[in-house]
Amino acid sequence: MGVSIPTGSLVRTGEERATLVRRTYTLVFVSVLVTVFGASFGLSQPALMQAVLDHPFISIIALFAPLLMATRTRQQFPANIGFVLLFTFIEGIFLSPLLKFYGQAQPGLITEAAVLTISAFGVLTLYAFVSRRDFRPWGGFLITGLWVLIATMCLSFLFHNPIADLWIASATVLIFSGLLVFDTWRLRNVYGPDDYVRAAVNIYLDLLNMFLAILRILGGRRS
Repeated sequence: MGVSIPTGSLVRTGEERATLVRRTYTLVFVSVLVTVFGASFGLSQPALMQAVLDHPFISIIALFAPLLMATRTRQQFPANIGFVLLFTFIEGIFLSPLLKFYGQAQPGLITEAAVLTISAFGVLTLYAFVSRRDFRPWGGFLITGLWVLIATMCLSFLFHNPIADLWIASATVLIFSGLLVFDTWRLRNVYGPDDYVRAAVNIYLDLLNMFLAILRILGGRRS
């Protein structure tokens, strides 16, 4: 899910903005690579994947602890980068059982979902950068939609309706697409020069949740 983090000082010069954008997307790119590496490591360790499945609450705590530390040390280099990369590595391990399931059940599905996610990411990012619109009003609407989505997902675990799961996954794509545009707009207009960790974590989570939702949609339709 996305993370709403208070903004810092405004970017005031073109050079500061360019530095912020470069640092942010470099960290996003490296985080994605580390997640892929973490997933590959998890897939090579059956006992570790089984531990993730057998102890979901412990796995969730281990996943979000580095993220919490990353937000608390967001301006303390290199600790901020280290905690972000640790979080993304554990995220890959956490996702490895799911990726193994889809990889075995429907070969090629993960690659297809990744291509669609990257394509959507490119289009939405470009739109956010070239658009002259003020996306500030989107924030409250999207955060409300996110909480409604979380509540709906919790209820869906009780009923396990395949049709409802597809609708929820579709809504997830829409919500996180909107959040990606909003977070990219904040990167261009709101975040300060040292807020690259905040911006990168938000964009990474938007991208990750879009990928997982697209994976669910493709997997559900083929099933």
